[in-house]
Amino acid sequence: MEHHLQIACRTTALSELRLFLNHTLADTQLTESELNQVTLAVEEVCANLIIHSHQCNESDQIKLAVRQDRDKLTFEITDKGKAFNLLDYEVPDLKKVISEKRKGGLGIILVKKIMDEIEFESDRGLNTCRLIKLFRS
Repeated sequence: MEHHLQIACRTTALSELRLFLNHTLADTQLTESELNQVTLAVEEVCANLIIHSHQCNESDQIKLAVRQDRDKLTFEITDKGKAFNLLDYEVPDLKKVISEKRKGGLGIILVKKIMDEIEFESDRGLNTCRLIKLFRS
């Protein structure tokens, strides 16, 4: 089964994204804790795209496809903004972040910890990020 959502690149669209995920994932094998974590991860990726790749340009769009298979969930996020490959992201030194009292920059760490697999590709201006969560038996 596959579900689709398209949102405008504005931060207020993130509440629409959360509602969509809560509805779409309600009948999955995820525990409430896993549901919250997965929602956080998908929201973090979309928020970064909206803010950093699209500079909150409401005329730009992000598409999300959620596919549930027997053993996993796949979240495919596509956009036409400035490409950002999660796999190339270098984890900052947490002690340095704390000492500098820097805000931000930690969400990608959470995404990498929550998801079991992350894939990224960019082809002729179309960027695709796949976040995969395996069901635990």
